[in-house]
Amino acid sequence: MHRRRRRTLLLLVAVLAAAGTVTGLAGLTGLTGLAGLIHRSADPPPVAAGDPLTHGLGAGTRAQPSPYPTEGSGRFATADSRSPVRGYDGPLHRYRIEVERDSGQDADEFAATVDAVLGDPRSWIASGELRVQRVTDAAAADFTIYLATPATSERMCADGGLTTERYTSCRLPGKVIINLARWMDAVPDYGAPLDVYRTYVINHEVGHEFGEEHQACPGPGEPAPVMQQQTYGLDGCVANAWPYVDGVRYEGRPTDGV
Repeated sequence: MHRRRRRTLLLLVAVLAAAGTVTGLAGLTGLTGLAGLIHRSADPPPVAAGDPLTHGLGAGTRAQPSPYPTEGSGRFATADSRSPVRGYDGPLHRYRIEVERDSGQDADEFAATVDAVLGDPRSWIASGELRVQRVTDAAAADFTIYLATPATSERMCADGGLTTERYTSCRLPGKVIINLARWMDAVPDYGAPLDVYRTYVINHEVGHEFGEEHQACPGPGEPAPVMQQQTYGLDGCVANAWPYVDGVRYEGRPTDGV
């Protein structure tokens, strides 16, 4: 009899304890039942409005960080040494290379790419009317080619009255400013490898420095003139990075673009 009474008492205590626990949980969560608590705990944490990692994405989705910086210090490193003179005849145009220090890009590597493009026989030297050489001394340079983060390039272009919206590259008198985002990613639907776009953007902006104006696509399926604004689209043309094709100057109809 004593043993049965003790067993009954223990069972009553257990029932009361369980009831108190459920009641307490319901009070903490404002829900009616343990299932509601489990569902609530599985929901993703709320995302604050304007979270830069979710820009343009659904709530709760976190984008991968950009592989390159979009803003920088505005301080630049100059590429070392100078290149040989390239070209066949005509006045010598000297340029220097500067790369934004915290862009993640090496100034000498960028300079080597620019040298290879401007020294190629399909580039502007094919005219036989100009030569090019990279130098390090600012006083000796006729123009400077910059590689800058989108924010820095936008500020630099805006100083000359040009609006780039952090997207395009630009040219100002004595300054060719290459946008890092375009250098790293080219543009959507370009239809050619990244190195083709890089070659194009160097030849296009340096072409402005040499006095060239914008041109239109000659027709569907034709190569795009290097002075076409290929960054904004090919208008039916196919990507082309060179001003000379098969040894002949390749051009389109002049446009009113700047």
